[in-house]
Amino acid sequence: MKIRLLSILVAEQEQALTFYTQVLGFIKKTDVPLGEHRWLTVVSPQERDGVELVLEPMAFAPARTYQQALFAAGIPLAAFQVENLQQEYERLVQAGVQFSMPPTQMGAITLAVLDDTCGNHLQLMQL
Repeated sequence: MKIRLLSILVAEQEQALTFYTQVLGFIKKTDVPLGEHRWLTVVSPQERDGVELVLEPMAFAPARTYQQALFAAGIPLAAFQVENLQQEYERLVQAGVQFSMPPTQMGAITLAVLDDTCGNHLQLMQL
């Protein structure tokens, strides 16, 4: 069994695509119109055939409630591994990204939490 897709809830797909590609550095992999929304995925440039992140439109009211509750509690919806968290943090701060938690050592890992501008907190981690 493998993980192929991971959905992340987004309020607006085009805004999410811009943030996830131009700011975070992912690459658009799939973009298929589906009526009002799109099947829209991005991947890591280091793993183009790896797990695809689905920029999932919130067309379902309970999804919006779930996303808002997680955000209000400061809980990240997803986590991404980086090689050098301090360097990535500095790059993203210069790009205007807001962090609710700067790089913080927690045992064997270092974590940071950012706002993806689409209604989610994301965790960056360095092992």
